[in-house]
Amino acid sequence: MSEFTLNAQARTDTGKGASRRLRRNAGLVPAIVYGGNEPPKNITLAHKDVMKSLENEAVYSHILDLNIDNESENVILKAVQRHPAKNQIIHLDFMRVVKGTKITLRVPLHFINQETCIGVKQQGGVISHNMTDLEIICLPRNIPEFIEVDMKDVELDSTVHISDLKLPEGVESVDLSHGEDHDLPVANVHKIKGTKADDEDGASSEEGTDEE
Repeated sequence: MSEFTLNAQARTDTGKGASRRLRRNAGLVPAIVYGGNEPPKNITLAHKDVMKSLENEAVYSHILDLNIDNESENVILKAVQRHPAKNQIIHLDFMRVVKGTKITLRVPLHFINQETCIGVKQQGGVISHNMTDLEIICLPRNIPEFIEVDMKDVELDSTVHISDLKLPEGVESVDLSHGEDHDLPVANVHKIKGTKADDEDGASSEEGTDEE
């Protein structure tokens, strides 16, 4: 049983003009459901219900119950299109979940032990996040709610890559499946700009230039 249920209605009026009218006049979000052995289906959802669901990051990494005119389908949320200036959802993409078939989706990254990170606590660095989520491939039953990134033993001037992450059993990184060249950085620990050490390095460089 899914933790998330969304109610929707099928729609036949398609196109940009129709979508604008739905958003403006009816407070609805146009969306599409695709995948599996059935043709794509155009639907609408209440904007207020969508906004409430999206407040929970887990909705991006869970199988959802999508009730379309009282007929339920298991789906995952594949894409969310937002208005560039307003707090408004423009369009949603849902993909059907087929039992026994692997799916590709993005899962949030949770960074842990940042306060006790060696590079921060003992060496005076700061942590920068290069990624906030990770694209994975797995069977529906193996979808993790999130993936942890343990920063405890990361030292100054060190980088955590995708290959350093401990992925749950049955879960693969899409990037790593393309080869070692795609082992992207996830986070790093670096010096704080403008520190005394940086100032001294800069001063030494300037002195060296003058002497030359």
